[in-house]
Amino acid sequence: MNVSRKKGPLYLQIKKALKDRILHGMYPVGSNIPSEPQLEEEFDVSKITVRNAIKELVQEGYLEKKSGKGTKVIRNTSVSKLSKGKRFTEVLVEEGHKIQKQLLQAEVICSQEGTEPYRLFGEHCFRIERLYRLDGMPYIHYTHYLDAECMKGMELSDISVQSLYDLIEEQDISLEKFRDGFAVAIAPSHVEKILRVKERTPLLKRSRYSYDEMGHVIEYSEGYYNTEMQHYIVNYDV
Repeated sequence: MNVSRKKGPLYLQIKKALKDRILHGMYPVGSNIPSEPQLEEEFDVSKITVRNAIKELVQEGYLEKKSGKGTKVIRNTSVSKLSKGKRFTEVLVEEGHKIQKQLLQAEVICSQEGTEPYRLFGEHCFRIERLYRLDGMPYIHYTHYLDAECMKGMELSDISVQSLYDLIEEQDISLEKFRDGFAVAIAPSHVEKILRVKERTPLLKRSRYSYDEMGHVIEYSEGYYNTEMQHYIVNYDV
């Protein structure tokens, strides 16, 4: 991940990158994160910058730092706006799985008339395709559509490693409501190939609408899940 002073304080960018790795199981609970010298080299920043990032994660309860023993991960869940419960990826990570995100494509496109992106955002919108791997195997394919104006100033390197919803909120857009729809559907042929499923295999399809505080749709996404690998799970806290 490239950090830049143009994107705000360096320590906050490193903090977000480390937190994302914790939440997706790259640094499991009970394990140590890379040493400070290793992080300094990876992000090409000073010792104090790395220490400030780690200090914030310690204060938030994700890390525990002990002299001579390194910095250990002690929590891998976060408070989510998406529900009162845990994010699906957090459930998987708690079960010992590793989730990896891969950016496949990000570009402004011309929407086809009659499609949902055209209805929501007009002739042009920003499209992001991402693949989630479960323990190294293709598992979920997401296509996100957003108002092209919302994405100005966002760098592709950020999209590949950071939560899309966090990035949207960094554009001073507050996401206040999410509406999900679920169906069993046949994925587009290129998605079938990416997920390595047989042609015309019924998959779980999740459609999501994300709204700002004024009730405007900021993001629409379609996700296809290979539930033969892992069932879709939602935990609710009462």
